[in-house]
Amino acid sequence: MTIYLDVVFIENICMNGIILFATGLVTKSKCSFIRIILSSTIGALYIVGEYITSNAIYSNKIVQIALSISMVYIAFMPTNVKQTFKFVVIFYLTSFVFGGCAFALLYYVRPQEILYNNGLLTGTYPIKITFLGAMIGVIILNIAFKLIKSRLNKNDMFCDVFIGYKEKEIKICAIIDSGNLLKEPITGASVIVVEKKKLEELIERKVLDNLQDIMSGKYQLLEDEYISKFRLIPFSSLGKQNGMLLGFKPDWVKIEFDGSQKNIEKVIIGIYDKEITKNEEYTGLVSLDILDERSDTNHEYIRNIKA
Repeated sequence: MTIYLDVVFIENICMNGIILFATGLVTKSKCSFIRIILSSTIGALYIVGEYITSNAIYSNKIVQIALSISMVYIAFMPTNVKQTFKFVVIFYLTSFVFGGCAFALLYYVRPQEILYNNGLLTGTYPIKITFLGAMIGVIILNIAFKLIKSRLNKNDMFCDVFIGYKEKEIKICAIIDSGNLLKEPITGASVIVVEKKKLEELIERKVLDNLQDIMSGKYQLLEDEYISKFRLIPFSSLGKQNGMLLGFKPDWVKIEFDGSQKNIEKVIIGIYDKEITKNEEYTGLVSLDILDERSDTNHEYIRNIKA
């Protein structure tokens, strides 16, 4: 049986492209068609080289891992080591699923026209079956990751919030709350709700102990430096209409989520006089709008939640 290298090359570009596309689908990451083709071409050239020569470099695991990292980087342009590792793991997992589906189909079909050369299966039936296996693999992966994500969704919704005022800094664990739509009415700044006791290192005790009096107009409890920092934030919740929350304008706020950190501009800290959770699993509420302001590339996940 005659095997044409140009056919092997084109077929591997297609297969690599499907695997990269599925990796982007699972990770919900945007990648351009040109970058996928370029990455797929590099992988296909490696396969052709492995097919026509018995050079040991092609079977070297370090070289293979380096190739995978290169393909992932070209296709998705990850911004840090953590993202790169995630993409590589999903890339390999996708490849294993596709390979498993293809070999399962080969086992049941048992085609005769199969050529094995340098660790590669080629032939008329295997190529057709491989493409069919890839399609089945996409469906399996999509369903599997939706099920997994539904179980891990709660952990994915936590972030660390760093709040600074006058050279002091506190760190709290907050949950991303789609129901938190609070805005400061004058400036339109988003509001991060934080338990009162977590702010004791930033705000004076006499202020935190007299929140209701301050909201009632007793501003003499505030020193001059604090008067310009506080805002009144109206809110409505189940069982309480036309409520008021005292807000505080910190010097700066940073949010760490999904392995990256960025300063958040135009934000108010809403001081909550009670406990948000009984077990203190988290002590703050962050709105989706605040995270949406951070990055267009690293947080496609956030926009998908809103959709």
